[in-house]
Amino acid sequence: MALSIIGAGVGRTGTASLKVALEMLGTGKSYHMTDVLQNPERVKTWIGVANGDADWDAIFEGYGSSVDYPGCTFWTQLADHYPDAKIILTVRDPERWYESVNETIMSQMLVEGTKGSPFHELMQKIVWGTVDNRMQDKDYMVSYFENRNKEIIDSVPADRLLVFEVKQGWGPLCEFLGVPVPDGDFPHINSREETRALIEKLTSGGQGISAEKMQEAGRSVHGGD
Repeated sequence: MALSIIGAGVGRTGTASLKVALEMLGTGKSYHMTDVLQNPERVKTWIGVANGDADWDAIFEGYGSSVDYPGCTFWTQLADHYPDAKIILTVRDPERWYESVNETIMSQMLVEGTKGSPFHELMQKIVWGTVDNRMQDKDYMVSYFENRNKEIIDSVPADRLLVFEVKQGWGPLCEFLGVPVPDGDFPHINSREETRALIEKLTSGGQGISAEKMQEAGRSVHGGD
């Protein structure tokens, strides 16, 4: 199965809700950072990708879409490798996005709590390094978010791209994918508070990031608001 949908939006833009929504729509399994956490051996694979060694078909075997990190960092490569795939850019208010990442996936708590682990190296290469390690600089981060979104919108053909806020619900997503609107509400999962609590658990104890901790977090953390 080749990827048919590429999520270009960064974490904390509703990517977990999109993951669940796409799976509900029957597009196949959706690859998300939680898949890396649940399968810690994939950390090494993605460090290799960041170093220029990417076997996309092997990485995404069995998946129909990719959303969130780590895939969104490599959205241009994925768009070239899967030229028929549609691209979804999840967006939100830039200042709200900054507030969310500052307390969760780009927090000092996660940076300090993962030091010395392969997971720290992965996050450095595919998340923190993409913002030049300036996670605490609000003006820089808001500008980064806005400029990144604009670059994607300007570079992707309009008929291939959906710019999507998860609060819009099923309508725009189903129209873009050409599928019926399902019964039931659009999923909205994983609040900032829930994610922060789980990051605290992941980094607690001062004993490093074990595979068991990663798997537990992966079963719970999703990266929504």
